[in-house]
Amino acid sequence: MLLALVVWLASGFYIVDASQRGVVLTFGKYTETTSPGLRWRFPYPFQGHEIVSLTQIRTVEVGYRNNVKTRVLRESLMLTDDENIVDIQFAVQWLLKDPEDYLFNSRQPDDAVLQAAETAIREVVGKSSMDFVLYEGREQVAAAAQKLMQDILDRYGTGIAISAVTMQNAQPPEQVQAAFDDAVKAKQDLERQRNEGQAYYNDVVPKARGTAARLNEEANGYRQRVVANAEGETARFRQVLVEYAKAPQVTRERMYLDTVQQIMSSTSKVMIDADAGGNLLYLPLDKLMQMSGAAVASGAAGARPPQAETQPPFDPAARSRDALRSRDRDIRP
Repeated sequence: MLLALVVWLASGFYIVDASQRGVVLTFGKYTETTSPGLRWRFPYPFQGHEIVSLTQIRTVEVGYRNNVKTRVLRESLMLTDDENIVDIQFAVQWLLKDPEDYLFNSRQPDDAVLQAAETAIREVVGKSSMDFVLYEGREQVAAAAQKLMQDILDRYGTGIAISAVTMQNAQPPEQVQAAFDDAVKAKQDLERQRNEGQAYYNDVVPKARGTAARLNEEANGYRQRVVANAEGETARFRQVLVEYAKAPQVTRERMYLDTVQQIMSSTSKVMIDADAGGNLLYLPLDKLMQMSGAAVASGAAGARPPQAETQPPFDPAARSRDALRSRDRDIRP
C-alpha cells in the first residue's frame, strides 16, 4: 500500500518545455497555468493537466485541401464588388497566445479559424474589384483579411493569434478562363501600345519643339537683318538724294559708273566694239588672271614684290567728257 501510494503521488509530476505551457485542472475546472520546468499536481482523480504548445504554427487551408488542385468550390468561389466570380485558395497560419482561452472558450479551434478566415476573405473580396483581387491587390487583400480575421477571433476569445495569410491561387472560374485570358491579353496589348505611343511622343515632341524654336530664332534673325539692311539702304538713298539735289548730272554719271563697275567686276570676259570693222573681240580675262596669278605666286618666294605704280588723280570731269563723246559717236549715223 505504501508503494502504491508513492506511485500514485509520483504520477502527479509532469514536465513543461520552454515552448509550452501547462494548464492544471481540478475536477475538470481550470486552476492555474504553469511555466516551463518540472511541475507537480495532485494525482488523478483530483487534478489533471494539459500541455499546450505556444510556438507551434498550425495551418488552416481555405478553398483547397493539401494541394491547390484539390479545390473546394464551396469555399473558394467568391463574389467581387463588380459582380464577378473569382476562385481563391489561401492558407492561414496561426499559433496560440492564451492557453486558457484556447482550451475553454472554443470547442473546435480549427473550425473557428476556418470559418473566421472564410468570413473575412469574403468580406474583403466583396468590397474589391476583380482586377484588384487577381493582380495588383493580392497583398492588400491578404493583409486586410488577416486584420479582420484577428478581430473576429479576438471578439470570440479563442486565444489564437494569426501569424500569416498566404494567397495560394486566385483566378476566374474554369468556365470563363479562356475568355478571361483573351481579355487580359487585350489589356496587355493596350498597355503596350500606350507605352509605345508615349515613348514616340517623348521622342518626337521635344524634337519638334526644338525645331520650332530654331526656326523661330532664324526668322527673328532674318527679320532683324532685313530691317537693318532696309534701314541702311534708306539712309544711303537719302544721302544720295541730298547730293542729287545739289548736282543732278554728276550724281547720275557717278551712279552709272558705279553700276558698270559692279557689273564688270563680277564677269570673267569683256566684249568691246572695234573702231575699224565693228568686229567683237573676246578677251579671256579669266585665263589671263589665272596665268598672272600663277606667275606671281611662283616668283613671290625669292623676289620682292614690285612697287605699285602711282596712279594719276581721278578726274570726274574728264571721265564724263569721254563718256559723252562715246555716246555721240554711237548716236551719229
